[in-house]
Amino acid sequence: MSTTQEATATSLLRFATAGSVDDGKSTLVGRLLHDSKSVLADQLEAVEHASRRRGQEAPDLALLTDGLRAEREQGITIDVAYRYFATARRRFILADTPGHVQYTRNMVTGASTAELAVVLVDARNGVVEQTRRHAAVAALLRVPHVVLAVNKMDLVDYAEPVFAAIAEEFTAYAASLGVKDVVAVPISALAGDNVVEPSAHMDWYGGPTLLEHLETVPVGTDPSAEPARFPVQYVIRPQSEEFHDYRGYAGQLASGVLRVGDAVTVLPSGHTSTVAAIDALGTATEIAWAPQSVTVRLADDIDISRGDLIAAGRVPVPTKDVEATVCHLNERPLHVGAKVLLKHTTRTVRALVKEISYRIDIDTLERRSGAEGLNVNDIGHVVLRTAEPLALDDYTDNRRTGSFVLIDPSDGTTLTAGMAGEAFDTVSTTDAPDAPEEEDWV
Repeated sequence: MSTTQEATATSLLRFATAGSVDDGKSTLVGRLLHDSKSVLADQLEAVEHASRRRGQEAPDLALLTDGLRAEREQGITIDVAYRYFATARRRFILADTPGHVQYTRNMVTGASTAELAVVLVDARNGVVEQTRRHAAVAALLRVPHVVLAVNKMDLVDYAEPVFAAIAEEFTAYAASLGVKDVVAVPISALAGDNVVEPSAHMDWYGGPTLLEHLETVPVGTDPSAEPARFPVQYVIRPQSEEFHDYRGYAGQLASGVLRVGDAVTVLPSGHTSTVAAIDALGTATEIAWAPQSVTVRLADDIDISRGDLIAAGRVPVPTKDVEATVCHLNERPLHVGAKVLLKHTTRTVRALVKEISYRIDIDTLERRSGAEGLNVNDIGHVVLRTAEPLALDDYTDNRRTGSFVLIDPSDGTTLTAGMAGEAFDTVSTTDAPDAPEEEDWV
């Protein structure tokens, strides 16, 4: 199995777009869908009709993505919109995320599963505060590939020096955040330059168009290079005559590869066993790899239930003390001492917010200690105490088993998205406030 998947018609790229207000992000996404022949005739007709009503001669391609009435009326993107399209070379899931500062949480949601982020800038304005914020969020979420799309090149006479200066500034900032792969593409979403078709106005640019890069960027990793992580979702015990002794553990392999005969550890109990059989779609198989959904059978009878983790390779140490970087998503602030539910893979446990070590200024990356709470869109570092031990990997090592969400136990509302470990290694930690006394709740 190769380190990366080749770009084929069966490969899938999940990517997110982000850009400041009026940078032309919705137009870019509309152009990408239109020029790649991914828009149905009735959709295009509706856009043309709406554009004529607004007094526009040419169809406003931004209307293909701004689906909410408030978005169309204000000319902005508010919610994350998912678009599915395909070319002859690859399938795509696009998360179109908002550009406003107050919708940072929406970008976190859209980019959390992305393998690539397209950060859009206006060639006339260059790298602005919101551009740095989007780069920081992409770095925080460990998005492996970033594309800098320098838009509106037609409004700067397609000048190469303008593009070069913006690309150099952004690449240097992204590198300081730990982003290793940045590709810059000069485009005009309105005119279609270098989005799907090469531009006739920028013969000085010899790189790929945006779509060409999306079609050819390596996706995925070699599952055999990652430790196996299998969160148990359901225990199957038919107890029928045909399957009298059958005991299987169903779920989706979060990472790595499992083979019949592999030694595994069940967490958090720490019991060990070997894989006796693997069933996929009712058929026995010798091997399973992420993200396949399978049923695993073990050689030993062990007390295993939903939420347990079957692990092979490097085994995480279960702990009740969780340190994590979090992005607060809810309008209700998150305070020290708050009682929450923590959902990690298929396991949900009670937890207490012991400490908010610091809040990260996403513009400067400074860590501001002494925070008593986190407001909506705030990113900070917290210490949690859980009622039961959790087997978390560090988010930098495993995005699936290193992430979790905090939930309000009273109404089930999602409060906070969490990533185990530190956010940015390049920034020093400040002193943290004293933790409150632990409560009996955990």
